[in-house]
Amino acid sequence: MKNISYFNERNNKNTIKIRQTLRDLPEFVYDFFTGIENNTSTLTRLNYAYDLRIFFDFLFNETNVFKGKNINTLEPSDLENVKTAHIERYLSYLTTYEDRNGDIKYNNERGKARKLATVRSFFKYFYQKEYISSDVAAKVNMPKLHEKSIIRLESEEIPKFLDEVETGHNLTGHAKGFHKKTQRRDLAMLTLLLGTGMRVSECVGLNLTDLDFKINGLKVTRKGGNQVVLYFSDEVKAALVDYINERNENPYLKDEPALFCSLQNKRITPRAVQKLVKKYAEIVTPLKHITPHKLRSTYGTALYRETGDIYIVADVLGHKDVNTTKKHYAAISEDLRKNAANKVKLRD
Repeated sequence: MKNISYFNERNNKNTIKIRQTLRDLPEFVYDFFTGIENNTSTLTRLNYAYDLRIFFDFLFNETNVFKGKNINTLEPSDLENVKTAHIERYLSYLTTYEDRNGDIKYNNERGKARKLATVRSFFKYFYQKEYISSDVAAKVNMPKLHEKSIIRLESEEIPKFLDEVETGHNLTGHAKGFHKKTQRRDLAMLTLLLGTGMRVSECVGLNLTDLDFKINGLKVTRKGGNQVVLYFSDEVKAALVDYINERNENPYLKDEPALFCSLQNKRITPRAVQKLVKKYAEIVTPLKHITPHKLRSTYGTALYRETGDIYIVADVLGHKDVNTTKKHYAAISEDLRKNAANKVKLRD
């Protein structure tokens, strides 16, 4: 298994999960997943599968759309029975509902929008294939999304955060015990996240062979599978070298390709990184919910303030659409414009 890249292994696991989830859905749904396979990632398709399972559970348990029918014998033509009103009711249902395990689930406007987008793609596919005569999902309005403020570490909070990672001064006694074992790894990993803006999946997917200290660069696998080289500062390099020197002394990691490893001497997981960020951030800024993605926003903000170039920020962060970047950093543009007003001197 160690010869398989992290991303291939993740894709294989997601593929298995997709197949398992599709067993709970009508057989014709397989056609939809086959049709979108070449244009979507396995993670996207897995989320589609989860969303469609919720949708069909709603139709069977909360409506009479498929009354007297069995989910295993449904045909695409049965979708003709689904009306716009049913999908609107589904959006209301998503606010609070009980899942198959009896757990109560909640969705905000963004959760509803994503699940409606899945249903829209589903109906659009069968409408374009002429299995159904109308695309009722397209007639349902997307929930209004309110702008979210960017949560990030402020410039004065960044050194405090890294100091806490380095010293563990304010950790509890139990946490300090773990800190002694993981201090260099934690500092290298979180310095890297703050110094490059990479995604947590890109970080945990790194192998030792992806690093090149001659150019202060590393190879990351972006969403969609394309690979790019990101560059880092000497400060990041120092933290990485310090960690790697310690890592090389561990005989149990001799054949492990992963750069960042757990105390079980295996590749660290995204969930473990999320817990690490939360542990240190709650000490420095307890009122903010800081995640690895917020460290990404912290870097993007700092880079935009320094360069004023939204295209550079979009390229470094790996945003396919620069409008995504503009949306997230619009507030900083206002600051830059204000600062620009003082750059032009009319009189000495």
